[in-house]
Amino acid sequence: MWREYYTVSSIDQAIRLLAEKGGRARIVAGATDLMLELERGVRPNVDTLIDISRVTNLDRIHLDEDDVIHLGPLATHNDAAASELIRARAYPLARASWEVGAPQIRNRATVAGNLITASPANDTITPLMALGASVTLLSTRGERTIPLGEFYTGVRKTVMQTDELLVDISFPAMTTSQRGTFIKMALRRAQAISVVNAAVILDVRAGAASSARITLGAVAPTIIHAREAESYLEGKELTDEVIFEAARLAMEASRPIDDIRASAAYRREMVRVSVLRGLRAIRDGREREGMPEKPVLLIGKASKVEGRKSEFPDEAIETTVNGKKMAFKSGHEKNLLRLLRDEGMLIGTKEGCAEGECGACTVFLDGKAVMACLVPAPRAHGAEIVTVEGLADHTPLRLPPFSEKMGGEKEGGRLHPVQDAFIQGGSVQCGYCTPGFLMSSAMLLEERPHPTRSEIEEALTGNLCRCTGYYKIVQAIESASETTQER
Repeated sequence: MWREYYTVSSIDQAIRLLAEKGGRARIVAGATDLMLELERGVRPNVDTLIDISRVTNLDRIHLDEDDVIHLGPLATHNDAAASELIRARAYPLARASWEVGAPQIRNRATVAGNLITASPANDTITPLMALGASVTLLSTRGERTIPLGEFYTGVRKTVMQTDELLVDISFPAMTTSQRGTFIKMALRRAQAISVVNAAVILDVRAGAASSARITLGAVAPTIIHAREAESYLEGKELTDEVIFEAARLAMEASRPIDDIRASAAYRREMVRVSVLRGLRAIRDGREREGMPEKPVLLIGKASKVEGRKSEFPDEAIETTVNGKKMAFKSGHEKNLLRLLRDEGMLIGTKEGCAEGECGACTVFLDGKAVMACLVPAPRAHGAEIVTVEGLADHTPLRLPPFSEKMGGEKEGGRLHPVQDAFIQGGSVQCGYCTPGFLMSSAMLLEERPHPTRSEIEEALTGNLCRCTGYYKIVQAIESASETTQER
């Protein structure tokens, strides 16, 4: 999929390489969108990837002395969804970040990448536009900061030059009188592209909206403001009549198209419904309903990722898989899934969709559950990886290392409690999706030894099973958790 792969240890190295390689190079942070584009041949002229994921402190989320929030280019959607600062002072962004994909995707996908991909259906652009965000771009020629409203020129088009790197996302933190939310309409509960999305932020004083921002996604070539609706709300109490009219005006601002996901007429109506629901939720103090206080992240005891510089194919990919040191002199141009299966002969991890939709390829990368099909193989260099073959030896926090129910010995020990529970509960049918479910389940129990039913369901949103209604799988995880409680 690519010819050269550079892992850098500093931003300076990255921008120098961008200047040298020109339009042939792309930046790797999470790479969840980029990997699909390369796989599908969307970027035929790109033959060089520059990985910045080892540069330290680029995932920082902080508030400066001017009450401005900053997100680094490596801040993931899970980082934003779990951030106390974002949840308190930029809630619509936290909500939108949590709505993206599934936990494994959110562990890799960055907010910066979502902005750069520039699809009008991307979830985090809409709230960031409502928050008045700007992006800072850096190249060897200098630095420039651009308001997000001026960043986009069309569908998947921005003013960003091929030698520029997005180094910061900034926006004013919401004040104590501001309240907001994000509404997403999609064809399923998770792992879905927005049919329509909307962000609503109101400055509510003395029962009236002193100012309003309403932004709409997936209904125009770029994210748009519903200007007439915003102006109409100013100074008005949020009565039912006012909310209905503001929602109608927002609908009139949309310019949707017919496509495979929805007709233009349906999208227009869903704009009205979304804005109506958002305004009502804010008025009634229910804007945070439906989002957990502590989202499931599928992150355990994460390994510290150290900054390092490396070049492939000149170097071998040296990594640790299931506790064993490995070196791969080939496979640098593949994704991690194919490296593990082809070069590593670890065929337990399955390829289902190769698009990050099914979760069959879930592995642990430096203590986080990820979709291996969306990770470039060289990212394994210097990393710690666990596949289903090593799950029995991967002892989650506060969990017994091996089952006592199953007597069958295997190399390194007996079964992991979740593996045992899947067998005892009849949760394995054709078995193809099972490795991914086991990995997600084990990481959930590492993160939360005693999850609720809703937390189990949330953890499994990235894993698809074609055989069952998931009931036996959920029951197996509950059983594994109960076994832990007994101990």
